[in-house]
Amino acid sequence: MDFGLVLQTDPPAAQVISLMKRAERNGFRYGWTFDSAVLWQEPFVIYSQILAQTQRLTVGPMVTNPGTRTWEVTASTFATLNDMYGNRTVCGIGRGDSAMRVAGRKPNTLARLGEAIGVIRDLAEGREAQVDGAAIRLPWVRDGRLPVWMAAYGPKALALAGQKADGFILQLADPYLTEWMVRAVRDAAQAAGRDPSDVKICVAAPAYVGDDLAHAREQCRWFGGMVGNHVADLVSRYGEHSSLVPEALTSYIKQRQGYDYSHHGKAGNPSTDFVPDEIVDRFCLLGPVESHLEKLRTLRDLGVDQFAVYAMHDAREQVIETYGSEIIPAFQD
Repeated sequence: MDFGLVLQTDPPAAQVISLMKRAERNGFRYGWTFDSAVLWQEPFVIYSQILAQTQRLTVGPMVTNPGTRTWEVTASTFATLNDMYGNRTVCGIGRGDSAMRVAGRKPNTLARLGEAIGVIRDLAEGREAQVDGAAIRLPWVRDGRLPVWMAAYGPKALALAGQKADGFILQLADPYLTEWMVRAVRDAAQAAGRDPSDVKICVAAPAYVGDDLAHAREQCRWFGGMVGNHVADLVSRYGEHSSLVPEALTSYIKQRQGYDYSHHGKAGNPSTDFVPDEIVDRFCLLGPVESHLEKLRTLRDLGVDQFAVYAMHDAREQVIETYGSEIIPAFQD
């Protein structure tokens, strides 16, 4: 199983770059960042520096979306980085939560997202694609490669990931929900005539190592609120007790009163008071090293290819070092 590090691009960018270099030294193979142009600094500028100062790390957004940049710009940006640094990027993509809503727009439709996945990948890999009715190609691309991994929760999005994406990103680490969603993605891949094993599976969640469970929960409770934004969309679409969406995912947002994106993805987010301890424990990896190892082994056995560590808390340097010394080596083939 591979490991990734997920950061926000808060200034100074030099610190983001430094943490990614530290992650690579500790055995992490992927470096991911949020992508929300209003809330944080522009990630693609920072990727160039991360790639220049690392040797093996693959970088990309967790996640971008089809609405904040035109598709040819997104593809050209990835292709340029790949041309400079040797196909070391991955495009994580979704409908768009904070990036769209903070700018006063609605998240993209699944139809638009599905079309964008194919167009961005084709253009970045040098093939012709249709963009707004025009056939275009990036003529300078040579031997480009861009895996596109899609974030999803709901049944239609999971099906789309299985049908079109190179990888599936699940932003929570609950084994029951992971098994349910991985099965949905792989069933959709098989129904589409694809080899289900070709769809990589990435689980992304906060990890906090230590014995003070109460403190760890408070540092990671924000994550339940972030996931809750997507869950609220599912409930509005399918209802509270739909057979199409597990209640193990939806029931906890009943007390949700709205969300302030100015605290998005940050410890102490006041919009996440509704998130109970049980959800923090289920969605995240908390506690001593052995607890992390046990849950990661379960996720690996469910078919997870990568665990990406959200490190937006007060012990991110420690988690990078501890994962590097005590956890990642246990999963090296």
